[in-house]
Amino acid sequence: MGATSSSLTGSETYAGKLCGLEDVPENCIMAMFMYMEPPEICILARVNKSFHRASRSDTVWEHKLPRNYKFLVRRILEDQQQEGEKDKVISRTKEIYARLCRPNLFDAGTKEAWLDKRSGKVCLAISPKAMKITGFDDRRYWEHISSDESRFGSIAYLRQVWWLEAVGNIRFEFAPGKYSILFKLHLGKPLRKCGRKICCLEQVHGWDIKPVRFQLSTSDGQCDMSERYFNEPGRWVYHHVGDFVVEDENLPVWVKFSMLQIDCTHTKGGLCLDCVIICPFECREKSTYFD
Repeated sequence: MGATSSSLTGSETYAGKLCGLEDVPENCIMAMFMYMEPPEICILARVNKSFHRASRSDTVWEHKLPRNYKFLVRRILEDQQQEGEKDKVISRTKEIYARLCRPNLFDAGTKEAWLDKRSGKVCLAISPKAMKITGFDDRRYWEHISSDESRFGSIAYLRQVWWLEAVGNIRFEFAPGKYSILFKLHLGKPLRKCGRKICCLEQVHGWDIKPVRFQLSTSDGQCDMSERYFNEPGRWVYHHVGDFVVEDENLPVWVKFSMLQIDCTHTKGGLCLDCVIICPFECREKSTYFD
């Protein structure tokens, strides 16, 4: 009995000395946050003051940012800031992370960039206005339609053309990894009638005669190509151009991409172009992710 009583008393004394969550050192909390997803960090920041302070650590959020995040700040965020706000944006990595995860327009609103939270890599959307397209400024061939389905507020609608060539390029510092290029296209003219979205297919023609060729090339010699017929009217489709690999995040890469249908034996028309997407390879199949 005496031994048992002594044991219980010792257990109670030991239990009284156990630490609570408020006693966990901040450096231990920060180390734990390194392995967590950003939404989980934000939830745990509400536990107590120590967790909250650790969740604001530059060390934690710099670990979540791509290694070339300073380039992204210069290329994307600084362009949007007033002179007096630049230092403020650069000073806290948590604020940089939050800003980069939102869609950010740059290059006079013709391009958009955002950070994929899972891969930690950047995604890009490029407007047709940043590309060289056959007859793009001629209303006989192209019409610009306001649309809430577009990342840029308007889409380019091809009425009819004999020779179609849409070419774009961008110089950018990507984090190491594999990337895909996609053209976001729609067969038919999207309209609204009595508040409902409808699709007019009257001008759709010529896309089932010869395939459209998609191409990409990079400044370090990579090339890729694909061909396909367009046969899915009435919905947005992300057509895969090809893939390229980045190995050095400190070396800017020129990426050139194009969509060609230059067989002049027939006309083609009734096609909408919203944008070109450059994304991490693992995001390629998630089409709704870009809408």
